[in-house]
Amino acid sequence: MTITVKDVAKKAGVSPSTVSRVINDHPSISPETKKRIRKMMDQMGYVPNITARNLGKQRANSLGVILPPLDSKERIGNPLYLELINAINETAHEYQVTTAVASAKSMEELLANVIRMHRQKQVDGFVLTYSEKGDPISEYLSTHRVPFTLIGRPAEKETEIVYVDNDNQLLGKQATEFLIEKGHTHILFASNVNQEVLFFERYFGYQEALMLAGHPTHQPVTLLNPEDYELFPEVVKKANATAIVAIDDIFALRIIQLANLHGYQVPEDLSVVSFNNSIFATLVHPYLTSVDIDISDLGRLGTQKLMEQIDEQSCNGVQLVVPHRLIQRETVIERI
Repeated sequence: MTITVKDVAKKAGVSPSTVSRVINDHPSISPETKKRIRKMMDQMGYVPNITARNLGKQRANSLGVILPPLDSKERIGNPLYLELINAINETAHEYQVTTAVASAKSMEELLANVIRMHRQKQVDGFVLTYSEKGDPISEYLSTHRVPFTLIGRPAEKETEIVYVDNDNQLLGKQATEFLIEKGHTHILFASNVNQEVLFFERYFGYQEALMLAGHPTHQPVTLLNPEDYELFPEVVKKANATAIVAIDDIFALRIIQLANLHGYQVPEDLSVVSFNNSIFATLVHPYLTSVDIDISDLGRLGTQKLMEQIDEQSCNGVQLVVPHRLIQRETVIERI
């Protein structure tokens, strides 16, 4: 037997119109009531007629999730994006909408995919999971007034773009301060990206910590090309470095391998701190000392802010300071 709106309303003790407003995510219904009635719908096996509802609203009832160009093994294997997608999917389910992922190896292909999804009205809006200087996708979405939320701080148009972020400058500062507390005074900042806003923010935090402590700062060690890797031991020696702040866990593992290749032992010769506290932090010894960031909160709030735009509610850019903590493991020792 087909379950109807009236059946759900009778079971929940509300009017059919209330159930309809829950289905349409009407703001007049409280979050508690929506949650209770949606749970009742799931238990009864009621499935709304999404097609009919979308025809009336002229909606796709789907959200696009844009990943950065998957142009390296590090990006393809980065669990951060999987965590984001999972959080976005879970939140989208609460709004009775689906998700579609836009991905490609190059920026050109990715932009073409996003344009096609927009023009063919496959989605109602996008969650952009990265922030880079001069990003053509962010520019396209802004120019064509496509609803989208940015995960990360915008490189441009900060007052115009709806975004959610954590305080990456604070993260960089506190990771560096941890090394300073352990007696390290010659610390490098290493990364395999140099255009993402996240890179600049964490590096600025690194500089701030060292300057406030009266210790020297160094230019970022950006390993982008094969020759950069060849120069690594020379850079470490010239800086007399005893510690490194790495941009994320995956790159930290690459740094440790590179250090070992050139005769440096971690943590005996070089201490290493990284970010994300991902699955890679405890894959091999020495286990990474890493800053744990709850990325799920960014995905959840980013999706909520996108739905507010789609529903034409007032929505402003926000900076979400996600709770974080440093997990000390095996890659940092005290410098005596």
